[in-house]
Amino acid sequence: MTQAIDIDIEALAWDKQGGLLPAIVQDADNLRVLMLGYMSREALVATLESGRVTFFSRSKQRLWMKGESSGDVLDLVHIETDCDADTLLVQARAQGPTCHLQRASCFPAAPADTLATLDALVAMRERERPEGSYTTRLFEGGVRRVAQKVGEEGVETALAGVVQDDEALLGESADLLFHLIVLLRARGLSLDDAKRVLEARRG
Repeated sequence: MTQAIDIDIEALAWDKQGGLLPAIVQDADNLRVLMLGYMSREALVATLESGRVTFFSRSKQRLWMKGESSGDVLDLVHIETDCDADTLLVQARAQGPTCHLQRASCFPAAPADTLATLDALVAMRERERPEGSYTTRLFEGGVRRVAQKVGEEGVETALAGVVQDDEALLGESADLLFHLIVLLRARGLSLDDAKRVLEARRG
């Protein structure tokens, strides 16, 4: 879902770099940096109007919508500028590999939020229900079964914290987090929903 975007296009520092602004594209869910492109005024307007991330291609010397030939488009979620108004941070959801080498990111070692990546994988398992998947079995068991597993993993994590070593505690903690993410999805919620509660409490 695209967030409300309030950008004063004419207030941006277009004159600094020949009418182009660097645009860093970040995965809206796991925060991995996906690529760097350049936007002109027209590219930014096209991005905002279409909801698909569009750049000015310096090699083609024209507007270029990412994925226009491959289909691996970037669906816009949010854009903001930096403090000098001369760089754009674009948050998007990639519909396929972003890199032309068929990688998720043009920066292979770019870090990503592990829990957000897991949440996205669990959401995909819920939609597709692949045969033989443990996650599929959990979803098909219903909310009560998933909740029971969260309870079991919670008890095992607590016991590991008292009577087992660090490795055991970390293993049980990982199991608990996984099952909690599945429970949220089984209730139509996501990890982001829980994060928003934490953000509100912090605020």
